[in-house]
Amino acid sequence: MIVHKFGGTSVGDVHRFSNVADIVIKYHHDPPVGAPEESLVVVSAMGGVTNRLIDGARAAAEGQDSVYREIKAHLLSRHLDVVEALLNNSAERLEVGGLVEDRLHDLERLYRSIAVLGELTARGLDVVTSFGEQLSAHILAAVLRERGVRVQAISATELMVTDEHFGSAVPLMEPTRERLEEQVKPLIARGVVPVITGYIGATEEGVTTTLGRSGSDYSAAIIGAALGADEVWIWSDVDGILTADPNIVPQAKTLDELSYAEAADLAYFGADVLHPKTIRPVVENGIPLRILNSFNPDHPGTLIVEQPREDRAVLPAIISTTGLSLIAIGSEDDSWTLRMAAQALQRLSEAGFDVLMFSQSLSEHNLNLVVREQDQAHCLKILRRAFDYDELDSVYNLGVKEKAATISVVGVPGWNDTGVVSHAFLALGKRNTRVIAVAQAATEHSVSFCIPEEQVADTVLFLHRELGLEVSSQ
Repeated sequence: MIVHKFGGTSVGDVHRFSNVADIVIKYHHDPPVGAPEESLVVVSAMGGVTNRLIDGARAAAEGQDSVYREIKAHLLSRHLDVVEALLNNSAERLEVGGLVEDRLHDLERLYRSIAVLGELTARGLDVVTSFGEQLSAHILAAVLRERGVRVQAISATELMVTDEHFGSAVPLMEPTRERLEEQVKPLIARGVVPVITGYIGATEEGVTTTLGRSGSDYSAAIIGAALGADEVWIWSDVDGILTADPNIVPQAKTLDELSYAEAADLAYFGADVLHPKTIRPVVENGIPLRILNSFNPDHPGTLIVEQPREDRAVLPAIISTTGLSLIAIGSEDDSWTLRMAAQALQRLSEAGFDVLMFSQSLSEHNLNLVVREQDQAHCLKILRRAFDYDELDSVYNLGVKEKAATISVVGVPGWNDTGVVSHAFLALGKRNTRVIAVAQAATEHSVSFCIPEEQVADTVLFLHRELGLEVSSQ
């Protein structure tokens, strides 16, 4: 059995939904020679939908009724556009269109409840963000049925049992395995393709949880491990894991094979095509993982296994993330302490924020935080609540420094004699890139830089050339 996971970019619009259906049909009806005949699908929300759901929830908590209503209307229109285009006048169109309308009506009711409370809890946010995957799973299942595939959409709230850590729940493997074996295995045995929602789960009491941002990869790995899959395939919008973002470096080379450990390093440093927690379930069960391109399905992509081929190319990778904001909180004297820094990080974690990078040197009296620009305003509000508002104005400084980006250079042992870090520092010095902050583990194999956003493209291109990756990719 192959577990196919399709991310938000793969189901971003009408054309992409249709393309995903073609891929599923191909591997279900006419698998390549030697490939497993059984398929299971895990699907994310349509691209950008989860962010819009979060925006609506935050607007509701702040009493901005017109904002969350506009977001609900936008989501309704976007999903119905796919239903109308791909299901035309069939009975599936009426059924799924009605389901979309009902679910988004439920969403608006939930937004109104949040507005009445005037507060957005991590538990409430998990319920809000679960809507995206549920809609996309039902739409994809309907499109596949319309094309002659026996299929059933299933919410992972019925399958994925987790703890109560809302916003970043931990799956409980034994009860999850039992439910998958009871509910999913019989479907596969009858030739039915299950289409399961990624990213979400539920506690043993049935309370909806989520596995963290971009957690659908993790869902696929958990499901694959629990069902003893032959392979897990993560379908994205690039040809596997590359030496750099191909939108910046067109000649970036696909890393054709990686070890589990190497892939885990890249994921933890921010490689968009792989969620950091995805590796562990497949490692523990020895399941190969493939990263493939749903827009170029014939490309072999990247294979991740315990022991890669000895003759594979061993290359470093440059991972860049834009759309970030650098926030600083601290004091002009020595009243800012490590305890206060820990308090700030704890409050942001409890509110479900991903702090992508932070720094505080011994000589500084402030904490620098890198967060997504979308989260900037809400992050500032959380920090103001964490510290007394009046005291914050008079004693502490809190504000946005600038728009930022991160660049991580991740090497592998054996690439050269000195490691990749010294080469990266030298390249940024030659390029005169302004480095705002640096994070480095006690290794010569990886380093992360926070730099101004406007310098990202030129810096990545220069790094790629200085590390000799252009020559290697020819």
